[in-house]
Formats: sequence, structure tokens, C-alpha cells
Amino acid sequence: MAGGAIVSPPTSNRSYLKGRQLIFPLCLAISLFFLWGFSYGLLDVLNKHFQNVLKITKLESTGLQVVYFGGGYFCFSPIAAELLKRKGYKITIVLGLGLFALGAIFFWPTAHFSNPNNAKQAFGGFMACTFVIACGLATLETSANSYATIIGDPKSASMRLQFCQSWNGVASFIGPLIASKVFFSDKNANNLDNVKYVYIAVACAAVLVAIVFIFSTLPEVNTDDEDPFSTTNEVKPLWKQYNMIFAFVAQFCYVGAQVTVGSFFINYATENADLTDSQGSNLLSYALITFTVGRFIGTALAHFFQADLILLIYSIISVALSAYTSAGHGFSAVIVLIVLFFFESIMFPTIFVMGTANLGHHTRRGAGILIMGLSGGAVFPPIQGAIADTYSTRISFLVPMVGFIVILAYALFHWIQHGFKVRRIQSTVDVHVVPTPGRRRHSIVISQEILDAMIENQRKLSRVSQTTYTLNHVSNITSVPRRSETLTTNNTNQTISTTENL
Repeated sequence: MAGGAIVSPPTSNRSYLKGRQLIFPLCLAISLFFLWGFSYGLLDVLNKHFQNVLKITKLESTGLQVVYFGGGYFCFSPIAAELLKRKGYKITIVLGLGLFALGAIFFWPTAHFSNPNNAKQAFGGFMACTFVIACGLATLETSANSYATIIGDPKSASMRLQFCQSWNGVASFIGPLIASKVFFSDKNANNLDNVKYVYIAVACAAVLVAIVFIFSTLPEVNTDDEDPFSTTNEVKPLWKQYNMIFAFVAQFCYVGAQVTVGSFFINYATENADLTDSQGSNLLSYALITFTVGRFIGTALAHFFQADLILLIYSIISVALSAYTSAGHGFSAVIVLIVLFFFESIMFPTIFVMGTANLGHHTRRGAGILIMGLSGGAVFPPIQGAIADTYSTRISFLVPMVGFIVILAYALFHWIQHGFKVRRIQSTVDVHVVPTPGRRRHSIVISQEILDAMIENQRKLSRVSQTTYTLNHVSNITSVPRRSETLTTNNTNQTISTTENL
């Protein structure tokens, strides 16, 4: 894998969209990121609202996160990945939107028939609705993250995903901002009436987006896992993709840390700084604005610096900030917690692209496995909830700190494995193939380690009279090339060029 802020996607043996061709499909993908960002933003506020109205504990309120990330994402992501591989992006996305809308619609009867006498049963109903919503969102994330990565130029995959994920952040702060006015206003602070109206609006939006997808021509990008010339010997088995496995662990811990920080933000603000629920919800929306700004700034940084280095620096700062949050008091500690949102912002898309790079025909299943990492959001909140109920919300913020330490370890591992590079390196090979029937000149993008190996090979060959070597499968960017071509170092038949942004 080429390290760098722009980590090459798994293959370049495919066509991809360029220029204006990208605008409409990318806008459709952004609409999906916006929808689940809004839904996630509402979830954090519902935690506190259900504590107030249904009289449940902090630990019990994390049941929403358990079914959202554990039930939906962990259980349904493999199904979504298999559907994506067999049926393609369009069908998978429409199914995800359908499940999302269905779960949101059922919030209406659940909220309508809830009362103080059946509070526990009502909360169980909300958990069931949240599970259906999460199945839909897991389907959308599995497809949209992968689609945004491979739809365009491989060299800009990381920046493209960062940009799409930024709109997820825009929606996630709009959710709490609306909820602070709708859920916690004087007349609605102790009932669920407005919850059902908000979720009906969400369901209608999902249906409208689904209709747009149904009647749109969504280009299906051809990848190695669809290539009839691909063989199972070209890449390692999925269970030997150690970088992907480590990325899964890092993603699991990141999502767990992110969810706990968001879920207990209002509790932290109200207990540690004597703020009201409405003020805490407003501050959460400001924190999510900070998160979104961090995503856009991360996209810019990704153009110049290595992705693993940025992740390493951000994770070190996040560990320090979460440690201060667990020890600090007053409004200043709440400000530090808001700053933490900035530094955790780029972690999900960066880990996703680093973990799914160079998987060859395992790409879509690998994407599903990385999305399963969101199940960390089901494990961390109950642990933090139990600590918050037993000790305090402030002390419970040691839990996300542990998650950031694991991310730090993955970033350091990846940075060491890829040569301690600081600046983004964009590597290309311009291959001038000796004219043969059915072949023409074309350019491909390959990973940095393959390029380094080729250069080292050239150095060795220069010491002997034989200067011709064989590079298998020159049209594939994965670690094992495909077709056999003979390239000569002292001949115009091949040109290797490396461009480094200084």
C-alpha cells in the first residue's frame, strides 16, 4: 500500500469517472452521507431525552447504541457486503434507504402509544425501530463508502472520501441543533410528541432519495473482483490481510470512542458545568460543527501529508485531550471536549481507506468488514454508562481514551511499515507497452512499495550485463501483477516516474 495521505484504492485495472462525470453520482453519494449523519446526530440527543421522559438510567439509555451499532452494523454489514458484490451499488443503496425509512416510520406508533406506565416497553420499541434504521444505514455505509472511494481517480480516493464524510458531519450537527429546539423546549421537554414528527420527516426524506436513485442511471464501476481475468492467487486470502484486520480493530475502537464522546456529551456538560439540557444540546451541535470543520481541514491536509502521519498526530492529541476531560472541571473542560471532536474527525475515513487499499478481489468484502468495525459503538457506551452510573460521567471519559490509544498504535504501525514518510507521495508508472494485438499505451497508478521494489530491482540489474526483467501483469496495481510483459530499463518501451509534492 502506498502510504500517503492519498492511499491508492485497491485497483486501477478498471475504468473510473472523471471531471463532470463525477458530479451527479458524487452528489447522490453525498445525500446518503447526509442522511445517516442527521440520523446519528439525533441518536445522541435521544439518549438524554429518553433518560428524562422514560426515567431510564444512563446505562439503560445506551441500549440505543447497542442495537444501532451492534445489532445493525455488526450483524447486517456482512449481508450488505454480499448483496453489494452480487447485485451492485444501485440495488444495495435502494434497499438500505427502504430499511432506513421503514424504521423511521415506526417511531410514530411507538412514540404515540408510549406513556409513564409502559416506559420500559416503549423504550424496547424504540430500540427495535433503531435496529431497523441501523440495518438500513449499515447497508448505505457499506456501499457509499466503497463507492466514493472507487468511483473516481485512485490518486484522490482518500480526499474524495474525506469530502463526502464532511457532509456527514454537516448533517450530524444539524440534528442536535434541531433537537435542542424540538425535544427540549418547555412544552416538549417531558413528552415524545415531537420525536414522531421528526422521524416521519426523516422517513420522507429517505423515500425521496430512494426515488431519485431508482430513476437515476448510477454507473457501476468495474473493479478487480468483477474482472474475469482475476485469479484467486493474485492476492492473499482475506484472513491473511493483516493490515485490514488491524484497521478493523482500530475502526472498532475509533467508533466506540466517538460514540461514547457524543452520547455522554450532554451528561458531561450538565454535570460538570451546571448547564441545562438545552444548552448542552446546543454545545453538542457546536462540537459537531467543530467535527465538520476538522473533516474539511483534514481533506486539505491529506493533499500534502501522509495519511498515517496525520492519523498518528491526531490520535496522540486525542489521547491527551480525553485524559484532560476525565480530570478537568467546569466549562473549560467542556471546551476541551469540544476540541476533541476536531481531532477525531478525520479518523474514520482515513482508517477506512488505509484498511481497504490493495485488497484486489476482496475489496467489497473488506469494505463490509471495516463497516462491521462500527460495532465498537455497541461495546464502549455500556462500559462508559456503567462507570458513569457508578462513579461519574467525568471519570467515564477514560473509556474513549483507551480507544484513541489503539488508534495511535495502528497509525504508528502503518507509518513505520511504510517508511516514516512525511509528505504525500504520488507514484505512477507510465507504461509504454511494445505494440501487440489488442494492447495500447496506458498509465496506471501503483502502490509505493511496488514502485520501491521495481527501483531496487533496476539497481540490482544495473550491476550485471542483463538489463531486462519481467514484470507480471503490468495493468494491475495490486501487489501481484497480471499479464507478463518484458520491460527494458535502457529502452523507451518503459518510463517510470515518481512525483513528490514538496
